This record gives sequence, C-alpha cells and structure tokens, in this order.
Amino acid sequence: MSDTELVYSTDQSANKRCPTCKKLVSECQCKKTVLINRSTIRAVLRIEKAHRGGKDVTVIDKLPADTSFLSDLAQTLKKKCGCGGTFKIVDNTGVIEIQGDKRDILRYEINKMGIGCR
Repeated sequence: MSDTELVYSTDQSANKRCPTCKKLVSECQCKKTVLINRSTIRAVLRIEKAHRGGKDVTVIDKLPADTSFLSDLAQTLKKKCGCGGTFKIVDNTGVIEIQGDKRDILRYEINKMGIGCR
C-alpha cells in the first residue's frame, strides 16, 4: 500500500469529486443520500411526560431512520414552534421530540410538508 494520492488524471471520470467532502469519488467515504418519498410516511404524534420532570414533550414517531432527513425535519419543526427539541433513531425508527404540547402546530406543519400524520 502506498502513501501517494491521485492529484490529476487525463481520465475525466477519475477526476470527479464528491460535492460533500470534496474528495475524489473513488476515495469518498460519505454516506449516499437516499430520496425519501414523504407521501408514504405515516408519522404518529403523542405527548409524553414520563421521566421528564413533569414537563410535556411532543413526540413524532414512525419516521424514516435517515439522520440527514431527521435533522432537517427537526430543525424546521423547532423553528416553526419556536422551541427546542431533538431527534434520535430507536429500533431503526426515527423519533423527533419537541418541547411542550405543540400537537396542533406540528400536525399542521407536517401535513403541509406532505407527510401523513395520525
């Protein structure tokens, strides 16, 4: 194994770079993005108080387990609600937690994005 790195090649396909990490495509370690069809998602909204010091948390469950999708969706919903929250992947299912009882706002915003909600 050598410590050299390809700098330039006359072969145009060897010169292509990843738009995310800017490394050559052959050396790229980025996770390939998967397009998610939002119309097939059926999210579940619920309120939880257990183990949270008596404070309400709105939980959006049954989302795809894609970190970039969950991150973008959680950030958008937190901005719309004007509060904090987080996302996580539990048992290969995406979960977003938003602080407070925001079911009405979240249901409206999720439906507006084309995601089904129960």
